[in-house]
Amino acid sequence: MPFRWKHAGKTAGRITPIVFVLFGTAALYYSTIEPDGLRLALTLLFPLLVVCAYRLPNSLARRTGVGVLCAALSLWYVTDPPRNDREWQGEYAIPADVVMDGGFAHIHHVRNFIYRTTQDYTPRYYDATYNLNDLSSVDLVTSYWAGNAIAHVFLSFGFRDGRHVAISIETRRQKKFQYSTIAGFFHHYETFYVTADERDLIGVRTDVRHERVYLYRLNLSAPARRRLFESYLREIHTLVHHPAWYNTLTDNCTTGILTRAQARLRYRLDWRVLLSGYTASLAYDLGLLDTQLPFPELKKQSRIHRPLNAYPDADYSDAIRRSLPRNDRSVD
Repeated sequence: MPFRWKHAGKTAGRITPIVFVLFGTAALYYSTIEPDGLRLALTLLFPLLVVCAYRLPNSLARRTGVGVLCAALSLWYVTDPPRNDREWQGEYAIPADVVMDGGFAHIHHVRNFIYRTTQDYTPRYYDATYNLNDLSSVDLVTSYWAGNAIAHVFLSFGFRDGRHVAISIETRRQKKFQYSTIAGFFHHYETFYVTADERDLIGVRTDVRHERVYLYRLNLSAPARRRLFESYLREIHTLVHHPAWYNTLTDNCTTGILTRAQARLRYRLDWRVLLSGYTASLAYDLGLLDTQLPFPELKKQSRIHRPLNAYPDADYSDAIRRSLPRNDRSVD
């Protein structure tokens, strides 16, 4: 047994510096340090300094050198501030904001872009007021662009007057950076709550990108719907004044929904949270979807099918729901 522990200790001793170097190098490379020349220079310098520290003549010097580097990296990382004043890509240039007035929510800058292609669009925004007492539904939307394991997940809130406001937790991307999944594990993207008309947020996925999009009605009581919506509204307002980092592992589009819904920790740690393509099956197992049908059949029926060359128009929200399960369900 002592031999095993000693062997395990040696293995950990070899792996730890490798992990440290990889994390530190990636954190610097994907950071928002400016100018870019400084960021790239630090990315190259950091692993060289670690190697030099490990080549110091005695163990005390080595431990001291590595400890100083570790402390410096950690201090920089935890104090690296997210910001709202960068040069953002067009879709993330203008955040929504919310003013609460009793039972009414005044949302400013609801996004409603007109898309011709994914890169060619006309920015449009509008302001809208929603009566929280008229909140009648919450729909879970999952959108797939490749396989079945990964999807983008967001919610759409419906009101008795037929209006819907969709809210998607996304990476706020700068103009100068291409999207990278790996970058999302580090301080590279701020968190952005896209607050949009369904013609924009869902329509661009069904009619422009031609992704596989599914819409599921969530079984929530009226008080639960309102608490969830208000939680989103508070966070939207908070991020305008206090930006936050996005993290692919701990604070992504799916974990954000579960956090807003006050889900228990064990559900936030479910493997389907990371493999977001299976989020709907998690919701089904939690009893949040219609369980009268087996989940594979519910998923099949919940896919949004659009005519060839369709484009989101004023009737879009009604049109995408006509053939979906439980679209005639009464609300409390």
